[in-house]
Amino acid sequence: MGNTVAREDFEWVYTDQPHADRRKEILAKHPEIKALMKPDYNLIWVVVLMVLAQLTAFYLVKDLDWKWVVFWAYVFGSCISHSMTLAIHEISHNSAFGNSKAMWNRWFGIFANLPLGLPYSISFKRYHMDHHRYLGGDGIDVDIPTNFEGWFFCTRFRKFIWIVLQPFFYAIRPLCINPKPITRLEIINLLAQLAFDVVIYYLWGVKSIFYMLAGSVLGLGLHPISGHFIAEHYMFLKGHETYSYYGPLNLLTFNVGYHNEHHDFPNIPGKSLPLVKKIAAEYYDNLPQYNSWIKVLYDFVMDDTISPYSRMKRQLKGEVKQD
Repeated sequence: MGNTVAREDFEWVYTDQPHADRRKEILAKHPEIKALMKPDYNLIWVVVLMVLAQLTAFYLVKDLDWKWVVFWAYVFGSCISHSMTLAIHEISHNSAFGNSKAMWNRWFGIFANLPLGLPYSISFKRYHMDHHRYLGGDGIDVDIPTNFEGWFFCTRFRKFIWIVLQPFFYAIRPLCINPKPITRLEIINLLAQLAFDVVIYYLWGVKSIFYMLAGSVLGLGLHPISGHFIAEHYMFLKGHETYSYYGPLNLLTFNVGYHNEHHDFPNIPGKSLPLVKKIAAEYYDNLPQYNSWIKVLYDFVMDDTISPYSRMKRQLKGEVKQD
């Protein structure tokens, strides 16, 4: 349990990310994929139903014993909350209303954020666009762990704790790696969230608030769906930067597991990514892939050669344009 992993730094690379070149190649060979670059209006109704489901849950847990509040926060609330963060991921790519109505997507993201309890949507969008443009970019891509995370979480037990604390590290990492000035929309996101939380507390009390916040924290920590955080870009095989997952949890996560496909075509909604894989199968079938996020979490903890340092990192050249 106390074994120390071998890696002592990130995997520095001096080549561009592979996704832009592969996108050009695939579009030249399969131009029909362009027809998939359109909004997914069904996303709107799915998000509305998820918000209503959580509002119903807030009401139902208000008079339960605390042990059942905790139970339902993990068994149900955590799944809905994590799924909602991935709906917000879809919305950040303007998948709900399209690029021509970008602000509609921002307001809808703030609405989708409400049952999470903590403001997230607007800030996530700003940093996530950097992640796509500058994958692995030193000082820009906040999906890359800090040097402290790589240095400290270097044993099996510490890696397990790191997984449990994922929500904490994703929250503070931007402030350490790439702090940005607060925008008007972020302030609106914060005020809307605070107002919603106060209303829930006033209507249904502390148990509903606890269920909401605990579901968000537990869902993003030690949870089967959280395997996607590690599966997407942690280098289990040398030389491979992005990995796809084709298991059943894609049904709860808007196909975020189709991650090579997503980075190749970030303007195609998750609903259509399986079609991308089917059309351009010769590009994806032979890439490294997963079928279990639980196994990814297990392997990350137990494989002494893998740690938060197991990421490709690159020094960016030329002008960097951030959101």
